[in-house]
Amino acid sequence: MSNRKKPQSGGQMGHGPGGGNMMMMGQKAKDFKGTLRRLLAYLKPRRNELIAVFFAAIMSTIFMIVGPKIMGTAITELFEGAYGKFQGVPGAAINFDKISQILLLLAGLYVLSSLFNYIQQYIMSSVAQDTVYDLREDVNKKLEKLPLKYYEGRPNGETLSRMTNDIDTIGSTLQQSLTQFITSIVTIVGIIIMMLSISPLLTLISIVSLPLSIFAIRPILKRSQKHFADQQRTLGELNGHIEEMYTGHQVVKAFGHEKQASAQFTKVNEELYKAGSKAQFISGIIMPMMFFIGNLSYVLISVVGGILVTQRSISIGDIQAFITYSKQFTQPITQTANIANIIQSTVAAAERVFELLDEEEEVKEKTTAKLNRANGAVTFEHVDFGYGDDLLIEDMNIDVLPGQTVAIVGPTGAGKTTMINLLMRFYELNDGKIKIDGFDTRNMSRSDLRRNFGMVLQDTWLFNGTIKDNIAYGKNGATDDEIFAAARTAHADNFIRTLPDGYETVLNEEASNISQGQKQLLTIARAVLADPPIMILDEATSSVDTRTEVFIQKAMNRLMEGRTSFVIAHRLSTIKDADLILVMDQGKVIEQGTHSQLLEASGFYADLYNSQFSESVAG
Repeated sequence: MSNRKKPQSGGQMGHGPGGGNMMMMGQKAKDFKGTLRRLLAYLKPRRNELIAVFFAAIMSTIFMIVGPKIMGTAITELFEGAYGKFQGVPGAAINFDKISQILLLLAGLYVLSSLFNYIQQYIMSSVAQDTVYDLREDVNKKLEKLPLKYYEGRPNGETLSRMTNDIDTIGSTLQQSLTQFITSIVTIVGIIIMMLSISPLLTLISIVSLPLSIFAIRPILKRSQKHFADQQRTLGELNGHIEEMYTGHQVVKAFGHEKQASAQFTKVNEELYKAGSKAQFISGIIMPMMFFIGNLSYVLISVVGGILVTQRSISIGDIQAFITYSKQFTQPITQTANIANIIQSTVAAAERVFELLDEEEEVKEKTTAKLNRANGAVTFEHVDFGYGDDLLIEDMNIDVLPGQTVAIVGPTGAGKTTMINLLMRFYELNDGKIKIDGFDTRNMSRSDLRRNFGMVLQDTWLFNGTIKDNIAYGKNGATDDEIFAAARTAHADNFIRTLPDGYETVLNEEASNISQGQKQLLTIARAVLADPPIMILDEATSSVDTRTEVFIQKAMNRLMEGRTSFVIAHRLSTIKDADLILVMDQGKVIEQGTHSQLLEASGFYADLYNSQFSESVAG
């Protein structure tokens, strides 16, 4: 029942370049039928379970539908016995034995109906959860394949909303509404058959209410669709805003932007309120309208049925059964109409999920080269790169030997971090080649490439877990001794052991229960544990005090021994011993050499170094 079979391809939706954009205000689903077909493709591998659900729904409904007819037989038996006795008919009496048998049969049918209903719900819950599981898996795999520019161009909360709220909406519809829809359809058909068997005339009166109901709710369904789309869109915006404000709450408070943040929240919340209110109000009109039309039909049936009973054209039990059927007849129609409304919301949610699944992925890998552990030779050959039409890096040529320490310096926006992003293949080149040990990085898998790099960034990233787990993130299967050794190398062991729980101290979501400098030490320990052949240090000591910086610099020097290292630094005093210093400006390497060579050249680097030295003396 819980076997998770992957769905067949449902076809790609042609959203074009803007496929991942959020729905515009008041816009309907771009492709309702296409999105619905694609969603149904996730159910296709579970057709056998769905057939079982359909069969169980039919059996449950049949046993339930037959109930009023049998109950009518018991009422007729009771009425005729009592009426005959009242009229003084000889031998007339109520046959309690027969009525008891009828009631026992009725009870048995209701038990069987409940049993099949349970089976139906049990199977459908498994189908729904497995389908949602597949959707989440596909979205998760997609997120791993998306390029860095996707995450940089969208709020995190918007992506989270698509993966959580929208998929949950789909799951709820599958688990609840789909079974209700099947049951409602079977109930409608079954009730019509039972009503025809009692009285075609009364059946005609009941069925007339059906086209009236459809005619009444059709314009409502059309209007509700765009409001449900707006509701999903604004919910994503609200999640994005909340995620940004709460993760950056210290900055918000520091700059006194609480009122602006609150005003923005109120604005988006108001949009969500309006969209949700309109959607719920319009959909809420459906139920009263259906009840009104149904009650008109109910009254008319009662009047005509009463006349037929007086004419002895129909038994009292049958008219009672028919009235029950007529009352039940409106319920599945109402449910079907309500479910149709829910489907509008579900398709709007599904389209947002499929827009994410249709986003442009990273360039497909060409794994013609295998790199287990690199020696560390790195070459840039005529590299061109730009985030848009304008090139940020143009004709870059660098040759780094194994074991060399390469420092990259330059003003803000010179292209230092961009160069590292290209080295790690976070972005694809416009032209040229980057080679590791002579192999073009585009001809090897990204996992093989990145396995050879260790990174310590200015922005620390730690997850909710113990300090030991955070350090162990750098190496699968790391032992405690390896973790402790890495922490000692990074000069993190002393402060860790002063904490109440030591290495078992749990970091909260923002890791705000330790200082920024301590967080940086943990990321350095993680890089030490990974033991990569190539190290990337992006202002790794920028968040620590001067005394700690001296310790870390010594640790970094030991760590970089025998490894190729790329060091991005603004404080030039920290990279005087580098084997090669690359001076970048406006995406180009304008100078390169050792510290002494660049000072003797009296160029851009010399001016930059002397200005920092002068500032430090003046300070």
